[in-house]
Amino acid sequence: MSALNPSGWRPEAGTGESAAALAPTASGDHALALEEPLIFELAAPGDKCGVDLDAPESPPLPGLARFLRAAIAPLPGLTEPEAVRHYTRLSRQNYAIDLGPFPLGSCTMKHNPRLNEKVARLAGFADVHPLQPQQTVQGALGVINELAFWLVTLTGMHGVAMTPKAGAHGELCGLLCIKAAIAARGEDRRVILVPESAHGTNPATAAFAGFAVESIPATAEGRVDLAALTARLGPDVAGVMITNPNTCGLFERDMKAISDAVHAAGGYVYCDGANFNAIVGKVRPGDLGIDAMHINLHKTFSTPHGGGGPGSGPVVLSQALSPFGPLPFTARTADGVVHLIEDTNADVFPQPGAFGRMAAFHGQMGMFTRALAYILSHGADGLRQVAEDAVLNANYVLRRLEDVLDAPFGHSGPCMHEALFSDAGLADGFSTLDIAKGLIDEGFHPMTVYFPLVVHGSMLVEPTETESRAGLDRFIASLRSLAERARAGDASLKSAPHFAPRRRLDETQAARKPVLVWRETVAPA
Repeated sequence: MSALNPSGWRPEAGTGESAAALAPTASGDHALALEEPLIFELAAPGDKCGVDLDAPESPPLPGLARFLRAAIAPLPGLTEPEAVRHYTRLSRQNYAIDLGPFPLGSCTMKHNPRLNEKVARLAGFADVHPLQPQQTVQGALGVINELAFWLVTLTGMHGVAMTPKAGAHGELCGLLCIKAAIAARGEDRRVILVPESAHGTNPATAAFAGFAVESIPATAEGRVDLAALTARLGPDVAGVMITNPNTCGLFERDMKAISDAVHAAGGYVYCDGANFNAIVGKVRPGDLGIDAMHINLHKTFSTPHGGGGPGSGPVVLSQALSPFGPLPFTARTADGVVHLIEDTNADVFPQPGAFGRMAAFHGQMGMFTRALAYILSHGADGLRQVAEDAVLNANYVLRRLEDVLDAPFGHSGPCMHEALFSDAGLADGFSTLDIAKGLIDEGFHPMTVYFPLVVHGSMLVEPTETESRAGLDRFIASLRSLAERARAGDASLKSAPHFAPRRRLDETQAARKPVLVWRETVAPA
């Protein structure tokens, strides 16, 4: 805030000197930029403990005695305030969606409405146990069934498998449905076609499911080469895995023609739904001839994600594939009771074609409640606006930067949810990585880099619908400045970031030789 307070006085901001120019301190700390040791360096094992534990009154039961430790666990001894302060200080070095945008392309890192979080923490959802009797969890089963209904409605599909845990798990679910359907026809089709513009997990998932993978090239405008795809179709092709909108941020205009050609050849169409945020409420994938599509609830429907979880990837299925969906699933009978169907020969709703289970239990309850709260609070008009605003924001970023950053598919028409740039035009020796590291100095999380692979030095930016124009203007100004510096050969970019808690890592060594375990080093006597 720039306004003066009532006394007429306002404290001055810092001068922004680099860390190297600051006066040294004995601790290594500079005001709120704190140098935090590892927790094992704060206290030695056994020093102290923040909790007083009474000695056991009796020895453990005979069956449990074998679990006794031979020695005390080598954990650092900290008091409660020391432990709280340690993790709080670490949190100050982290970036968060509540601090600024995550422009990661293909990730849809949007603001998470607090209403969703409040609903997910309601008793009966947050503390439900998967082994409770069905009659005691009717509310939770009702949420799963209601969400399943809306996912089917939004996609124009016939059924849905709710148990897959995330995107790649959903991909596997869809392919296993395709595999089961082909087996039921008595056919042997072992090839899955994957366009270059599809998500990188698609070929790996197809291979994991036992299929041979063949690539389909992209056109000069970044879309699937329809002629190449149709030419490859044949009796050995089980289907195609396509991403729409694709990883170049473009809508596949020939999607219906692709589906018709694959179906005419006896195959099925799997769509990667990770980018559903760009078309939710606007386009129903079922109308495009898609047979299976996973939906990342933690993207489109605004659940916090990252750091390995949590996630949820329900798979919507066409009428042709619905009989082969996995167990369990929910079904509401005429008396209003929601049943959890866990047996292929269940009396209430038999599913003899089901290929089995994708998970031990029924899915991610917290993701389900958040997603349903998001859908119901937005309504049909709100969900349409989500897609429209996400596409508008991405095109705003694309057009504001295409004069200083190469936009390889800027000529292909409007982009969808994300804007794609490349490193073409940067000075010799400067790369996408230099711009990404420079963004850290500007106070932003970097965009997705070097993906998709079809573009050299990719920079993929997805602003989502939750960023305001003012917020986008700040991000664009920073990225524009970095692009101009890289084009001019500003050598300081090669050593960025300068203001982060740590300087630039050797990313090759960090990936190939990560240090994942702390070991105390003892100096020689």
